[in-house]
Amino acid sequence: MSNAVPPFIVAIPTRYGSTRLPAKPLRDIDGVPMVVRVAQRALQAGASQVVVAVDDQRIADALVGQGVEICMTRSDHASGSDRLAECATRYGWADDTIVVNLQGDEPFAPAAGIRAVAQALAGDDAPMATLATPIIDAEELFDPNVVKLVRTANGRALYFSRAPLPWARDAFAADRHTLPSGSPFLRHIGIYAYRAGFLDRYSRLPRTPLEQTESLEQLRVLEHGHAIAVRLTPEPFPPGIDTEADLERAELWLRTQH
Repeated sequence: MSNAVPPFIVAIPTRYGSTRLPAKPLRDIDGVPMVVRVAQRALQAGASQVVVAVDDQRIADALVGQGVEICMTRSDHASGSDRLAECATRYGWADDTIVVNLQGDEPFAPAAGIRAVAQALAGDDAPMATLATPIIDAEELFDPNVVKLVRTANGRALYFSRAPLPWARDAFAADRHTLPSGSPFLRHIGIYAYRAGFLDRYSRLPRTPLEQTESLEQLRVLEHGHAIAVRLTPEPFPPGIDTEADLERAELWLRTQH
């Protein structure tokens, strides 16, 4: 398998309305709107095209002069993937085009990670790829806000869950505060790559019982029998931003980087 980075597009779905963090894409992080920081990361990764899928003119205005394209989409999309499917149709991307879905609340996503998910898709015939990173402590494994995954020997996703996964039966019977060594505990990182032709199919797939039970959209893909390639991220992804507290942490983290 080649280590060369294939040509890829980064598409960034953004939504003005957020219940936990109003006007989230425009929130300021050390003088720069969050959505601008995300767009800058996509450009740094070497994408051949960066498209920001927006539902509000105020987000579009903030991106003027940033070297990215703006795709004004409907405001009633159920998910970011649906928003990107509209963009794929609008731009007429060829079916085999690699499209990386970089979430609009990931202002510190490492460029190497963005490239890695594109490489993961290029090196596999699955229609979709994502990243993971090892879990290092029990608190993280048992946190329902941390999405866990297990994968096959050839690196395909078997399942995603908010529950501890896999369950170390004998070790956890004795102690749930320490992770046993040798078990493949992985945290899912919410960045995806798709072939453009699959984006439209994905957006048309009916919602599924496991997806609704776990509230994890990627389970829809597995439940409908499609494969997801999973690779380890080459660099850590700092946490995304969902709340005011996350914003404060982001400001502090940024100051440590200067």
